[in-house]
Amino acid sequence: MTTADELISLVRAYNPNTNQALLRDAYAFGAEMHEGQFRHSGEPYFTHPIAVTCILAEQQMDDATLITALLHDTIEDTKASFAEVEKRFSREIADLVDGVTKLTNLQLTSTQTKQAENFRKLFMATSRDLRVTLVKLADRLHNMRTIKSMRPEKQAQKARETMDIFAPLAGRMGMQWMREELEDLSFKVLNPEARSSIIRRFITLQREAGDVVQKITADMRVELEKASIQAEVTGRAKKPYSIWRKMQEKEKSFSRLSDIYGFRIIVATEADCYRVLGAIHQRWRAVPGRFKDYISQPKSNGYRSIHTTVSGRDGKQVEVQVRTREMHEVAETGVAAHWSYKNGELVENRFAVDPVRWIASLTERLDEDQDHDEFLEAVKLEMYNDQVFCFTPKGDVIKLPRGATPIDFAYAIHTRIGSACVGAKVDGIRVPLWTRLKNGQSVEVITAEGQTPQATWIEIAVTGRAKTAIRRSLREEDRGRFMRLGRELARVAFENVGKKATDKALRTAAKALAIADVDELLAQLGSAEITGREVVRAIYPELEARDGDEVDEKRAVVGLAADQVQRRGPCCQPVPGERILGITYRGQGVVVHAIDCEALADYEDQPERWVDLHWHEGTHAAVNTVTFDVAITNDSGVLGRICTLIGEQNANISDLRFIDRKPDYFRLLIDVDLRDAEHLHRVMTALEAESNVSSIVRHRDPALANMRRS
Repeated sequence: MTTADELISLVRAYNPNTNQALLRDAYAFGAEMHEGQFRHSGEPYFTHPIAVTCILAEQQMDDATLITALLHDTIEDTKASFAEVEKRFSREIADLVDGVTKLTNLQLTSTQTKQAENFRKLFMATSRDLRVTLVKLADRLHNMRTIKSMRPEKQAQKARETMDIFAPLAGRMGMQWMREELEDLSFKVLNPEARSSIIRRFITLQREAGDVVQKITADMRVELEKASIQAEVTGRAKKPYSIWRKMQEKEKSFSRLSDIYGFRIIVATEADCYRVLGAIHQRWRAVPGRFKDYISQPKSNGYRSIHTTVSGRDGKQVEVQVRTREMHEVAETGVAAHWSYKNGELVENRFAVDPVRWIASLTERLDEDQDHDEFLEAVKLEMYNDQVFCFTPKGDVIKLPRGATPIDFAYAIHTRIGSACVGAKVDGIRVPLWTRLKNGQSVEVITAEGQTPQATWIEIAVTGRAKTAIRRSLREEDRGRFMRLGRELARVAFENVGKKATDKALRTAAKALAIADVDELLAQLGSAEITGREVVRAIYPELEARDGDEVDEKRAVVGLAADQVQRRGPCCQPVPGERILGITYRGQGVVVHAIDCEALADYEDQPERWVDLHWHEGTHAAVNTVTFDVAITNDSGVLGRICTLIGEQNANISDLRFIDRKPDYFRLLIDVDLRDAEHLHRVMTALEAESNVSSIVRHRDPALANMRRS
């Protein structure tokens, strides 16, 4: 365990003027408060706050942040109070510790709606002081580094939460090193076999080709010396998760993946960056479409660098990043560079972003009244984006995520312009609205009075702002239709449990679900934002499993060991009555597949993971979700009749989403909760007999098996 003297020595290396007495006092207070507490590993609990503080000290953070890290669990997990921390240290530190406590208490892995609300709270806390988030990220990093001591199911939960929320947040804040480590630690938990496979292939590659990184680094140094450029050149193989993601995105095997090495060149001046670029491109052939200049067009978190990909030694594609020392410091610490100290003084790094302005830019377009899942989608789009820069006819720069279209461009200017858009010109040429914009293009939006957003724009738009505005407009336009459909869905859902969807019942459900009124409840139900099951559960939770003769869901499958956990494969959605088998996953139990599931082909060479299973005899609960791909005519009342038909078969619709809208027909996916294969057959037969249903098939997607594993 790092001692107080060792910690102070680490801080003094970059901040000789640190308040040693206050740091020592915080260390002693934290040790006293956590006395007698232990981690899952058996270590004294205080080793964790110390490790978090060391992570932040490596980022050269200020004293207040370091003391907050030492005390970040005291208010939550010990007898220490806010008032005591404030009196002993300061109001600033007490507020920071309290902010970290509130972030820790957010349940970020609960339902989608709750997750969106927690995201909103997270950004509200972040907007007050970004250091709260920096401490929380360091806290999560150390927890992931020591995750092996947790139960397997807890490991999977924390890893998924880290992959979905904390890793992209670290990246969005410019702390790319932390994002990569968080992703790789999560990948190690969620898909250990894939990670081990990539590492083994790396070892084989090095054995066959030698140390490629060292060879290419030496080649680059030679070229820079020829051009009389003083530079620091480093290289490394990319992280296993980064390679895995490229394999998935490009649908390539490891052997066909080329750019698995990255190189960084650090120089003295901005002019040298472009000289290095010239020397590199003169020696090696540049890969078209893989050049990005983040110096002339920096990212919103302050990141500046030149990125290029070239065909290096033996034709291997390698990514090269070129930047100055100042740019590199911001690239390493991101928004945290605002608080970085050197020699006891705040670093005046002209590239460091003001955190207040940064968080304002992240949240300015997230309206307070927008829907939960729209907020969540918008936030994730903001965090994951990779920007392109386009120009208005007047020369103003509009920043957009990669893959954005003229629709996104129009909404980025103003919601009114986006809603009235009827066309666009790119570099003076008329283009379809689904055109993907590229860096440096000039875009002119063509508008018309009376134009309103079209439903197909949802699929065209990329940005959260555009999608939110389009959905809001469509919802207002279609509100009456959604309310009528929602009332029909509510009637069917309530009748399925022997109840009536009275106005009083619906008012009670709206209140329980924190929805403004019955009309909004019906509109959300009709637009598939909530399900009939959720509405019924809000009033009658006990009716979901009221039949005592039904087989319990946990006992539905026979052939498992006593300690094995099972779940249905999302790829094939097997139901009782169908032949099944299981595939084991380390730390994740057994996934049940239908015998004809296409995903099973991936395990043909791993027979030791196959488990012989069959369904328990008896009546099963209607909890087995099956997805139908249905095409229906675009006529009034058709969707309502479809829902009624499903309800008449004593089946519940748990979700409904449109995947294609045409003038003459709609195509949608309907999730229906069923008992068994016979129940499935009855529902499909009833729908096939409906004259307005042009086709109905059982939707199966083998790709979902890979998503679950990753």
